[in-house]
Amino acid sequence: MRAVLFDTETTGLEPLKGDRVIEVAALELFNDLPTGETFHRLIHPERDIPAEATRVHGMTLDDLATAPRFAEIADDMLAFFGDAPLVAHNAVFDFGFLNAELARLKRPALAPARMIDTLAMAKARFPGMPNSLDALCRRFSIDLSARTTHNALLDCKLLAEVYIELTGGRQRGLSLVDDSSKQAAMPAVHYAPLGARTPRLIVPAAEELTAHAAFVAKLKDPVWNG
Repeated sequence: MRAVLFDTETTGLEPLKGDRVIEVAALELFNDLPTGETFHRLIHPERDIPAEATRVHGMTLDDLATAPRFAEIADDMLAFFGDAPLVAHNAVFDFGFLNAELARLKRPALAPARMIDTLAMAKARFPGMPNSLDALCRRFSIDLSARTTHNALLDCKLLAEVYIELTGGRQRGLSLVDDSSKQAAMPAVHYAPLGARTPRLIVPAAEELTAHAAFVAKLKDPVWNG
């Protein structure tokens, strides 16, 4: 029932050619709905940040001068991930970068079987249409006003709303039974008792009965005449 939705920001597009992770953000989902638990770290990449990457996420190397290295945050990140499924938009990209970072530390890779790719989900639902995070937010009327540059934590929060729309998570998350401590932390759904009700007899008018009989007469073997 638990999953983790995450996003990364990087120095470029090629993890196997030296590009590095500079930000990791994640949030916990339970029954596909955010619980409010988050993980967020800025990371010193131990290399330069090209200007074209800064134009995307707005961060320079000076901004990360005092940030920890990936090796210093890896244990906390993996503890937050646990063994849950991992949700990301264009997940192959984010898995590739995190696995490259883990390989540098000689740590096991994140298993592909854990991957849930919202980009693939969107392409299946909206074939041939733009399916970037921005495009999906606009399609689902999700507020994008705060997204002036890419920011991993903000992107996670936006993607969580998109994921809810893609999966119907608001409906699947409803429950009348408090069957776990996690569920207890989520907003409760209360139903007021209906109370006593007086049946209301609906009697068709004569012209309605005549019209109905004429309509049924035109049908082949109508069940009403059985």
